[in-house]
Amino acid sequence: MGDRGTSNHSEMTDFILAGFRVRPELHILLFLLFLFVYAMILLGNVGMMTIIMTDPRLNTPMYFFLGNLSFIDLFYSSVIEPKAMINFWSENKSISFAGCVAQLFLFALLIVTEGFLLAAMAYDRFIAICNPLLYSVQMSTRLCTQLVAGSYFCGCISSVIQTSMTFTLSFCASRAVDHFYCDSRPLQRLSCSDLFIHRMISFSLSCIIILPTIIVIIVSYMYIVSTVLKIHSTEGHKKAFSTCSSHLGVVSVLYGAVFFMYLTPDRFPELSKVASLCYSLVTPMLNPLIYSLRNKDVQEALKKFLEKKNIIL
Repeated sequence: MGDRGTSNHSEMTDFILAGFRVRPELHILLFLLFLFVYAMILLGNVGMMTIIMTDPRLNTPMYFFLGNLSFIDLFYSSVIEPKAMINFWSENKSISFAGCVAQLFLFALLIVTEGFLLAAMAYDRFIAICNPLLYSVQMSTRLCTQLVAGSYFCGCISSVIQTSMTFTLSFCASRAVDHFYCDSRPLQRLSCSDLFIHRMISFSLSCIIILPTIIVIIVSYMYIVSTVLKIHSTEGHKKAFSTCSSHLGVVSVLYGAVFFMYLTPDRFPELSKVASLCYSLVTPMLNPLIYSLRNKDVQEALKKFLEKKNIIL
């Protein structure tokens, strides 16, 4: 059995992305939906990065993190959405073995990086509200750069482990991946290897990634709420909560979708696909909207940017 599995694994040249189990006539509707949302993702995140880079008033740690968040959202949605849209029109829906490896690696890298980046943003808000006089000293350019670089480093290490574990499995079943992109759980269903050790390592890795980031976010907001409650002015309350509500909204959407996906039993793959849609399509689309609608600095910078473009035109 081991030799046969190894042989089949070495001969595997491509996979089939099964996508959604819907009637063929609904593929056009899904394609248009994906196209609209992806266009919104491109417009929102490229626009957010452009505004942050061009407006000197947004040259602060919070917007440095936000710019990186927009880059990550843009990148990981681009890893998935174009191929998913092509498959709505393609008959064989194939993806090469190397393409599947690259898709899983990049998506795993970026989604983990985003989790650590959100934790760094929570720490930034904690310093800004709880220690405002020391904010410019503690949140130095060097520290911000280190936090972002550390987020990417953790994402890369996690992705290397997850990708290497997944693609050292023996694939001796169907080539059809029951998903619209290459993810570890649907790929495991194609394996004839013993998955016990693999699942234990994956669970441990998830705990190492998720628990520290959630703890940092929760502890940061416990201190933030405690500090805000000590502020007597209503205006102070409003200003403090307005700077945090956007971040909390982003955290809730991302972690809610991730928990829903990984807590969904394997016998309900369609529910996992719905959760995947939330963090691969909905989250990258909503993040720029959440920050632009709830943040006066971004609104003013956008207004100034559009006025400047009108003058040039």
